[in-house]
Amino acid sequence: MLQLDRKGLSEKAAWGAAGIELPKYDLELVANNTRVRPQWVHFGAGNIFRGLIANAQQQLLNKLKADTGIIAAEAFDFEMIDKVYKPYDNLTLLVLMSADGRFHKSVVASIVEGLAAEQNRPDDYLRLIEIFENPSLQMASFTVTEKGYALTGPDGKYLAVVEGDLTNGPEQPMHVMSIATSLAYRRYLKGQHPMTFVSMDNCSHNGDLLKDSMIAIAKEWTRRGLVEEGFADYLQNEEKITFPLTMIDKITPRPSLQVQSALRELGLADMEMIVTSRHTYTAPFVNAEVSEYLVIEDKFTNGRPALEEAGIIFTNRDTVDKVEKMKVTTCLNPLHTALALAGCLLGYELIADEMRDHTLRRLVETIGYKEGLPVVVDPGIIQPKPFIDEVLQERFANPYIPDTPQRIATDTSQKMSIRFGETIKSYASTAGLDPANLTAIPLTIAIWCRYLLGVDDQGAPFTLSPDPLLDSLQGYLQNTKLGDQTSEIRCLLEDDKLFGVRLYEIGLGDKIEAMFHEMLAGPGAVRSTIEKYVN
Repeated sequence: MLQLDRKGLSEKAAWGAAGIELPKYDLELVANNTRVRPQWVHFGAGNIFRGLIANAQQQLLNKLKADTGIIAAEAFDFEMIDKVYKPYDNLTLLVLMSADGRFHKSVVASIVEGLAAEQNRPDDYLRLIEIFENPSLQMASFTVTEKGYALTGPDGKYLAVVEGDLTNGPEQPMHVMSIATSLAYRRYLKGQHPMTFVSMDNCSHNGDLLKDSMIAIAKEWTRRGLVEEGFADYLQNEEKITFPLTMIDKITPRPSLQVQSALRELGLADMEMIVTSRHTYTAPFVNAEVSEYLVIEDKFTNGRPALEEAGIIFTNRDTVDKVEKMKVTTCLNPLHTALALAGCLLGYELIADEMRDHTLRRLVETIGYKEGLPVVVDPGIIQPKPFIDEVLQERFANPYIPDTPQRIATDTSQKMSIRFGETIKSYASTAGLDPANLTAIPLTIAIWCRYLLGVDDQGAPFTLSPDPLLDSLQGYLQNTKLGDQTSEIRCLLEDDKLFGVRLYEIGLGDKIEAMFHEMLAGPGAVRSTIEKYVN
């Protein structure tokens, strides 16, 4: 049996016979270099990191364009380190799955340390401090999800964990933003060394979110006399510290049973899937689509890896912003959300299966091509229409990507204003365009309202995906029942914080209400309503 650890990699012929590509560099040399002069630490040890970011650094190492690896730090789900990193010597088996059924398999060894960013693990935490105090450190990157940057709850008050961090100061941080700020303070005290903090999360203006959170904590610690006066200035001095914007795009879903079975047949041992106590679905392997994009604002103060050698695009801030707007407001995210919401109502469990549904395919084609492209932001470095072509023809339709509508539907209330509101606003502000003429986008908003009832198109209850505003949203619909086509949803649609635009003032509110009421008619009404408007 093939064993995914350092010792197991010595069986090179067996790995080759299994069609699995091995690293082409001296792992021990890279590990030693990283211990002495660390350059890159990454917070968030999940699949997108292992499947895209770490693999990019591996390409540099293979090409001898780098000689250090990445230190992975986990600040939320420590079982990732205990169960996925350490037992496998920080190695990952990456399986890239093409839509035609081909699997490209490789061992990613660029992650040379896996650390739990927790005070109760002093060895790991002291190592993190040592890394941040080292002048060689070039950057700390993050994939901690959009919620990882939030310091306050929906009520605007500091989260309890953040309030505790603000009281306790930099010695006992718990929240990932507090941990990062505390480590930055250690670097400040050691000599105000420069470095760059890079959010690689899939959210709008991610670098600004990271910057705002870290500076807010630093200022509050300063106000409370817990850090030196100059610390906040250090974080705001762009000759010392920068927070570039990025746009990341790669689907790295939960581990696939199909992939696990294929790996076992190749003779790989210990490929069991793991579900942590924090409900993280993971495994020693990462299965992912082939397509990937990472665009980074080239604004680094202490050097950076030559990631352009691995297909990563470095550009200016304005272009990153345009790429992000193209993807998030037009060419991918709105289509994903529409499929997710409709899929939950129509009983689908895989995005790829939805793409074989003519009606749902027409829904997302209409959102992307017909309604989105007239107002798309063209970044110049990536063409919008071919991007949508790839999304719909290869990426969403890939049957080997076990991505679920239920996962994509998570936190939809936080996404509506960006994924649909921005296009609606563009129609309202562009000569010759009228938002009242939109069809598929208002239909998707109506589908979301119908989804919030928690009753599928056959009349059976289903579990809604997590959302921080779920209770208040369902409160708007508490008297709404299937078959009641007079239910009032105006209060929900008038919440311009949700949609980023006043729907009734621009002629869409009544239209969405009518679509919603059609979907309440009874079993099958959701499908018949979607068919009516998009076929």
